Amino acid sequence: MSFISNAVRRFKQDEKGSVIVEAVMVVPMLAWAYAGLFSYWDAYRSINTVQKAAYTISDLISRSQGSVDDAYIAGIRDTMNYMLGSEEAGQIRVTSYRWSDVDGAYSVIFSRSPNEAMPQLTDADLAALTARLPVLADGDAAVLVEAHVPYTAPIAFGVAPEVIDQFIVTRPRFLPKLCHEAEDC
Repeated sequence: MSFISNAVRRFKQDEKGSVIVEAVMVVPMLAWAYAGLFSYWDAYRSINTVQKAAYTISDLISRSQGSVDDAYIAGIRDTMNYMLGSEEAGQIRVTSYRWSDVDGAYSVIFSRSPNEAMPQLTDADLAALTARLPVLADGDAAVLVEAHVPYTAPIAFGVAPEVIDQFIVTRPRFLPKLCHEAEDC
């Protein structure tokens, strides 16, 4: 009986191989945590990149010193996609609008998206967005730039594929309103 109790005591005191057991338990948790942090960091990085690119595009459009055309808007979209540097191309919609105190509503001057990837905004659509639009003085105009960029996480780790949206309103800098060459403003 003493032989068995001595063997059990020696087994309890022996620490050989404990590092391997701990590593087998901890390494999968560390790998899981690393993958999760990488996925979430990449999602926030993508959101930040889309936001910066959309604000840059909005600023470029606000600095236009004449009417814009469909080729200019397509070029702006291509510029945004170049800044994003991703495989998945984003889409934009540029809407110029004004406020009228007489009508008590916003009205669309023009709304365009390259290749009609996004539908044009109407006055009714703009009325639904009133809570998101800044207050303007009578007859004042602004430009709304909407960017939609698809995002897929590099590691599907709790981040589902989705679309990153940006909604940016900017006043024209050098003109009272931005017009499209095909529109009569």
